[in-house]
Amino acid sequence: MLKKAIQFMIVSAFAFALLNAFVKNLKGFSVYQIVLFRAVGTLFFTIPLIVKAKIPLLGTHKKLLLSRALCGVISLTCFFESLNYLDVGTAVSLRYTSPIFAAIFAVLFLKEKIKPLQWLLFLLAFLGVLIIKGFGTNVDSIGLLLVLFSAFFLGLILVIIRKIGATEHPLVIINYFMVFAFLFGGVMSVNSWKTPNLKEFILLLSLGVFGYVGQLFMTKAFQTNETNTIAPLKYLEVIFTLLIGVFWFQEIYNLYTLLGISLILLGLVYNLYLKSNLP
Repeated sequence: MLKKAIQFMIVSAFAFALLNAFVKNLKGFSVYQIVLFRAVGTLFFTIPLIVKAKIPLLGTHKKLLLSRALCGVISLTCFFESLNYLDVGTAVSLRYTSPIFAAIFAVLFLKEKIKPLQWLLFLLAFLGVLIIKGFGTNVDSIGLLLVLFSAFFLGLILVIIRKIGATEHPLVIINYFMVFAFLFGGVMSVNSWKTPNLKEFILLLSLGVFGYVGQLFMTKAFQTNETNTIAPLKYLEVIFTLLIGVFWFQEIYNLYTLLGISLILLGLVYNLYLKSNLP
C-alpha cells in the first residue's frame, strides 16, 4: 500500500509541476484569463461527478465555503501573476511558506498550540526566504510580494478547510472554489481578452486537467497511507518544478537560491514530521 501511495504522490506532484510550467509558458494571456481556464478545465470533471453522486451542490457551511473560495481565488491569482516576475522554481518554493501562515492562523482562530521547536523551524524556513531575496538571482520585489501574499491566503485556506472538517464532501469544496474562479476570471478578463489559437486553447484547458489530476491523486495517496508518511512527498512538486525550470525555461539558480530553497524545505518537512510525532 505504501508503494502505491508513493506512486500516487509522484503523479500528483508532477501534475502540479506541469500546471505551474504551463502557466509560465502562457505569458501572452492575462492572469484573469488563465484563472478562468484553470476553472473551466476542473469544472468539466467536478460538476458531473457531483451530479452523478447526488451530492448537495451548495453544501451546508456556505459562509466557510465562500470564504475558502474567495481566499483560493486571491491566492491563485497572486501566484499566477508572480510567475511573470519570478523563476518558476523560486515562485513555487516561496509559496510553500504557507504552513507558516497556517500555523499563525491556527493559533489565533483554532486555539492550537505550536511547540517552540516548530516555531524555530518556521524561522529557519523564513530565513530561506530572506536568503533567496537577498542573494538569489532574478528575485523581483513585486514577484516576491505577490507569491508571499499567495502563501498568506493559502495558509488561511488550510485553516478554513480544517474548520470545515469532514462535514463537507471534498468535491463540494473544490467546486465552490472553481465556480468562484470561473466567475472572477470571466468578468475580469473581458477587457484584456485574447482569443487563443487551437494550441493555446488546448494548453489553457489543460491547466484545469492537471489541477484536477494533481488533486485527485493527492487525495488517493492520503486515503491509501498515513498522513505523516505521505505529506512530505508533496514537496516533490518543488523538485519537479525546479528541474522543469532548468531544462524547459533555461532558468539558472545560484547556490544562495538553492540554499534558501533547501532551508524552506528542511524547515517545513521536519516541522511536519514533528507535528505528526510529538505528543
